Amino acid sequence: MKKFDLLLFACIICMCVLGIIMIYSSSYVWAEYKFDDPLKYFKAQSLFFVIGLILMIIISKIPYKYYLNKANIILGGCFFLLVLVLIPGIGTIRNGSRSWFGIGSLGIQPSEFVKLGLIIFVSKYLSKNRKEIKDIKRGVMPILVITILIFGIIMLQPDFGTGVIIVMVVIGLLFVSGVKISFFTKIGFLALAGMVGLIAVAPYRIQRILSFINPWQDPLGSGFQTIQSLFSIGPGGILGKGLGNSVQKHFYLPEPQTDFIFAIITEELGFLGVLLVCGLFLTIFIRGFKIALHTTDLFGKYLAFGITFQIAFQSLLNLMVVVGIIPVTGVTLPFLSYGGSSLLITMMSVGVLLNISRCQEERVK
Repeated sequence: MKKFDLLLFACIICMCVLGIIMIYSSSYVWAEYKFDDPLKYFKAQSLFFVIGLILMIIISKIPYKYYLNKANIILGGCFFLLVLVLIPGIGTIRNGSRSWFGIGSLGIQPSEFVKLGLIIFVSKYLSKNRKEIKDIKRGVMPILVITILIFGIIMLQPDFGTGVIIVMVVIGLLFVSGVKISFFTKIGFLALAGMVGLIAVAPYRIQRILSFINPWQDPLGSGFQTIQSLFSIGPGGILGKGLGNSVQKHFYLPEPQTDFIFAIITEELGFLGVLLVCGLFLTIFIRGFKIALHTTDLFGKYLAFGITFQIAFQSLLNLMVVVGIIPVTGVTLPFLSYGGSSLLITMMSVGVLLNISRCQEERVK
């Protein structure tokens, strides 16, 4: 354990344990009503946490350069699963999206694994094509074509939130690799036009935009989640109502153990709970970016940055939704929200990050 990045490791464990506690607190009412088992979500998340912890420790011992030669195979496997889940009879529909493989009462979401697979692939590409990256057509376009293809398949599910995260992580990696600033200006306008088009062709996305602007125009429909989330956050105060004492989890805030778990944390643990969560997240982000900065190997540098940026961007996206800054996107809060696929892939990603940090220490010694 001395070779572990103990600070990063400890923060991850604390965050996951807090998540399991809050998942039980936020879900036992709904779980007892729907499944006649108040521990339903608690047991499932605990199982995924144990599996994720084992995988994280194992992966932290695998030299990260192993993925350099396997990047194409890893992305190819993720891409195959992403297509496979769209086939009726194989993929299952949950909350209107065909993005799951059903395994009993549990589910595996392949789009979560694509996040890590694409980060590994792009990190390899950027480290192997340092000179070509200055040429937009030869260096950048191949990555954009692959990213847009993956984004398009994810939108067929549909899963707009995950698609946005994947695109932004790739853009972040291209930015730190030294691509010209003018490219990002152009791609920004194209992305804006594309988002307008995606919103225009899907009525439910238009409703989300309208309910974001004024949730009270449809308080029992499209604005319901946002309103109930704010009702949960408002009364929290400094110390909160106490663990287990949330009012909103009593069938007001829909499935509070998933995307809106931060609202329940705020209601029950108050401002101190917010400080705890934000402090843990900031420590994880700072440590991750430091690992990226101190890594001399380009593949390791891009890989550490991509993993850290993905977790940071997804966390920020979720928190902004919960407090009503942006429209509902349907993305989970890493480590805290209920979701086996999200927890597993995030802990596996941290395992890779731990190994990059470990290799740094070995080089120093």
